[in-house]
Amino acid sequence: MPADPPFDLTVTQEGLTALVRAIRQEEDGKLLRKDLARTMRDALRPGAAMAKSGIMSMPSAGTGMGPGLRAGIAKKIRPEVKLGGRWTGARVKAFKTPGLRGFANAPKRTNRRDGGWRTLTYGHEPWRTQTGKRQWFDEPLQNDADRHMAAVHEAMEDMARRLAARAR
Repeated sequence: MPADPPFDLTVTQEGLTALVRAIRQEEDGKLLRKDLARTMRDALRPGAAMAKSGIMSMPSAGTGMGPGLRAGIAKKIRPEVKLGGRWTGARVKAFKTPGLRGFANAPKRTNRRDGGWRTLTYGHEPWRTQTGKRQWFDEPLQNDADRHMAAVHEAMEDMARRLAARAR
């Protein structure tokens, strides 16, 4: 009968913390952590691609001047995995866009249900309110959340199995 692994194999926040703790105790723990993070990021890439597709499908009434708003936001969407520190987990994140026409909060503002954002018309008065494609980021990720969660859990379980096989 195989020996029980030296840690809990549950796929919760506590399970991920226990898995990272077990990886740190291994001789090549740094490589194992990198491998786990890469596998978890790969599991979230389809979600990031769906979010990028959502922002790129936002209608544009642009003048062709300056950097593209939709493309600038899409470049800043990527999966993020942190194993240790104050926050441990995996998520798809739309990072701020400070170099995009001075519109650092573009991902947040274009995703809002209400209001939108205020901007000058061609850089001069009068001010006007623009609205984005509502929920372009949230809806695709919520619709397939179970699939993405299962893929991340599978990556965690694979690493747990690798560590358990070493302990035998």
